[in-house]
Amino acid sequence: MRRYEIADDDWKRIEEFLAGRAGDPGVTTKDNRLFVNAVLWIAKTGAPW
Repeated sequence: MRRYEIADDDWKRIEEFLAGRAGDPGVTTKDNRLFVNAVLWIAKTGAPW
């Protein structure tokens, strides 16, 4: 696991609450986990969007 990535146990707890999964109406996402990792990286580093 890299420095700012969400742990597997934490990911398993939240992944079902995120939109964009197969079977949901609308567009499915390519990688929700990548998006969550990006948000965590922004929050932890303070880098601008």
